[in-house]
Amino acid sequence: MVRRLVHMLIPYCRAVAIGGGTLGLIVLSLAALGLAQGQGQGNVRPYPEQLEEQYKVHPTLAIGSPAPDFTLPGVDGKNHSLSEYKDSSFLAVVFLSNHCPASQLYEDRVKRMVTEYRPKGVDFVAIQPNSPNAVWPRQLNCTDVEDTLEGMKIRAEYQSFNFPYLYDGETQGVSHKYGPKVTPQIFIFDRERKLRYEGRIDDNQRETSETTQDARAALDALLADRPVAVEHTPVVGCATKWESWKEQLETRRQEIKEWEAQPVTLEMATAADLKKLRANPTGKVLMVNFWATWCGPCVAEMPDLLQTYLWYRSRDFEFVTVSADVPEAKPAVLKLLQKFHSAVRNLQFASDNTYALQAAFDSKWDSGVPFTIVIAPDGKVIYKQEGEINIFALRRAILANLPDGSFLGNAAYWAKKLPNPMH
Repeated sequence: MVRRLVHMLIPYCRAVAIGGGTLGLIVLSLAALGLAQGQGQGNVRPYPEQLEEQYKVHPTLAIGSPAPDFTLPGVDGKNHSLSEYKDSSFLAVVFLSNHCPASQLYEDRVKRMVTEYRPKGVDFVAIQPNSPNAVWPRQLNCTDVEDTLEGMKIRAEYQSFNFPYLYDGETQGVSHKYGPKVTPQIFIFDRERKLRYEGRIDDNQRETSETTQDARAALDALLADRPVAVEHTPVVGCATKWESWKEQLETRRQEIKEWEAQPVTLEMATAADLKKLRANPTGKVLMVNFWATWCGPCVAEMPDLLQTYLWYRSRDFEFVTVSADVPEAKPAVLKLLQKFHSAVRNLQFASDNTYALQAAFDSKWDSGVPFTIVIAPDGKVIYKQEGEINIFALRRAILANLPDGSFLGNAAYWAKKLPNPMH
């Protein structure tokens, strides 16, 4: 019964946490350990007590508490402290993260709140609380970047954040004081910097379905010198990734160990094989990378491509590498693939007639390698790059075309900023 209910409530592409109540604890415990639909680690049996222990270690700041002080690095290259906002009438501290699809869906809503409420004397600061060391690869299957400061800089620029975005993943000391259960989660402080509201931003991750704008209601009450009617609300999002959570670290280690145990193999590919590959018989989104051992850019970008597959492989995604080396170079090709640990389907040209094999795959392929293409299940080209890739553009194109599963809105989040269907 619980597993069936989890599958109904937990989005396909992330571990989603529901705060509040016994059911919330059960769902969050399962989700945080990656047992949501499409993310099972079958040898792990989570229990609600595991999450309860995390809440004891990292309790959420109580209503009426003073705002905990902080000094944290931001995406602008500067350190930011609580004292910077002393002249603002009110302060909203929002915990966001790069990898979480729930957090992603609230980025625009936070930006609009900043635009609307900052002129009224409300300041906003966002904090990324997760330790990158506690996030396993499968939990990155809805993101283009990790929860690192460098990743935050890329996300903030891409999404044009109009608020400070601060990194607490190094020590998580500030996050421990605030105690966010998930991202996103908001804390709103009054003129004396006492906490007056804590919880969700609104009541539905799908903006078109929201009915209660809880954070806005709290801000409006404070601006009107009225008591906040609802001071706390339950939260829905991705569980905070505490580095102290041993079960989380062990699951990450096990996933990496499983990947490293996969064999690296190499097949020879004829023109007929390449024509079939181009038609994409996988039924999934397919990324194909043509490369060669003598191609410096090819070798340089291969780790990023493999990391992308490692992140997205729990979804409907496949990756095939094709070496353009002559058949006699097979030992060298295999050796380099083993060095990369390319545990995907690896092909190599079965003939030295390179031009004929290139044409068999794509008659419009004019240059050499690297050549990267992403193909939808229906054969439509999603992304195509002759020459070096932009790894973030590639990942965004893939994410915009992966099916949402039960987490509606993730593909649309990525699709809205794609410059054109090919890139």
